[in-house]
Amino acid sequence: MLDDVSPGLVPGTGEGLPGLERKFMALGAVTEVEDGTEISGYASLFGDVDQGGDVVQPGAYASSLKTLKVAGRQIKGRILNSVEKGREAAALIAAGAIDGLSIGYRTVKASKNSKGQRLLSELELWEVSLVTFPMLPSARVGAKGDFQPLGDVLREMAAAFQDARQQMAQAAPVSCETQIGE
Repeated sequence: MLDDVSPGLVPGTGEGLPGLERKFMALGAVTEVEDGTEISGYASLFGDVDQGGDVVQPGAYASSLKTLKVAGRQIKGRILNSVEKGREAAALIAAGAIDGLSIGYRTVKASKNSKGQRLLSELELWEVSLVTFPMLPSARVGAKGDFQPLGDVLREMAAAFQDARQQMAQAAPVSCETQIGE
């Protein structure tokens, strides 16, 4: 079901192009996932020129991310191991065959610089995808591993701090006295 069909807009100008339309479909509730392979990395880097001549400016995502936060939507990089395609993707990432990340977005504000590059100053972030050939060559998966729920991570950290406290308490006290005049 399409929520919005309107004439296509030239990014950054607000002007329409004849014969083009923008289609948008609002997605329903997002299902919480508790397992899988978690990935992290950079899908977009400020100031880097992509292969299409676009440069994302610092702060370009601020409004979009604020809107997503207010709506209760978050981005989580997790590949489901419970489905065949997820297992394949995790294996390809582990082998180093796939490590690119790409973003899907709508340009809200942009301008051109003297080099002909498009400076993207406001973007509406739609999605982040795992890809073979990213438009921005530096957009890559930086880390991967089995997902650990936050509660488990916090419990492990608390145990590590407790062990450190016990080891410090068992250490012999050290005297740091300095005598003047000797």
